[in-house]
Amino acid sequence: MTVDTTPQLLNRLRMRQVALLLAIDERGTLRAAASHLGLSQPAATKMLHELELTLGQPLFDRVGRGLKATGAGDIALAYFRGVRGTMESLNRELQELRRGGSGRLRVGSIMAASPADLTEALIHIKAQFPLLAVKIDVGTSDRLMEGLDEGSLDLVIGRVPAQSGDDYTFRPLAEEALSVIVAVDHPLAGKRSVDFAALQAYHWILQPHGSPMREVVEQEFRSRHTPLPRGLIETASILTTTNLIARTDMVAIIPQAVASRYEKHGLLSIVPYRLRAELASYGTIVRRDRPAGLAASRFLEILHSAR
Repeated sequence: MTVDTTPQLLNRLRMRQVALLLAIDERGTLRAAASHLGLSQPAATKMLHELELTLGQPLFDRVGRGLKATGAGDIALAYFRGVRGTMESLNRELQELRRGGSGRLRVGSIMAASPADLTEALIHIKAQFPLLAVKIDVGTSDRLMEGLDEGSLDLVIGRVPAQSGDDYTFRPLAEEALSVIVAVDHPLAGKRSVDFAALQAYHWILQPHGSPMREVVEQEFRSRHTPLPRGLIETASILTTTNLIARTDMVAIIPQAVASRYEKHGLLSIVPYRLRAELASYGTIVRRDRPAGLAASRFLEILHSAR
């Protein structure tokens, strides 16, 4: 039977030790970390030793004049960055309340959720909390998840990484279809059908490697036993993508919800080509080890109440 030693760890762990560990990781040496925290080097050395005894493993190896995290150190750092993010989030919300506001909400969202889910939820949350300060960060799921892990985001509307374990709570919102797009005067615009070979005659704009949308495109090329086009432009910006599409004969893939709106206003043309692979459902993502604040909890309720 495994004994839960978490209570003992919480009793022995001190926030000053956490701050020291993060400072060593950021500054590379114990001397620089100690100076940053206003500690003497002997005091910092003793504190690091006590932390290693508490966790039961060495956290750094000496490399030249600096320190490099061990495997155990990397694991501890990943968790302690989350602790720092939680404390920063708490501090920001308290400061907003002191200034007479209604707190702060930081949301990360993929582009597909912006036209409907995100917009509607923002309208409702601002109606309930007019003084709530809201920050929206739009990007790819992989980049947004980094912000969630570090604590710079309270929640993400996107997709959980394939190998994420049980660190997150995911609640699905919707499917996301993709569209191949070109300029309105492109040779492929207005065609009744377009095959894969026809698309190869043009340069491509793709999202950066590692994003779910990019993976779908790469699967398409692999299934056709075709290498990715040479001379790619890689960007997560829908605005940059659509601007390039409008002025060149390039081909790109963006969420159908966004493409349909652009096409409706005569800004681009959707090519009648269906990708073989599909994106997984997107939804709301929060960390299990970080309690959602009042505003984040209400925002999640609003998002899912319409489902």
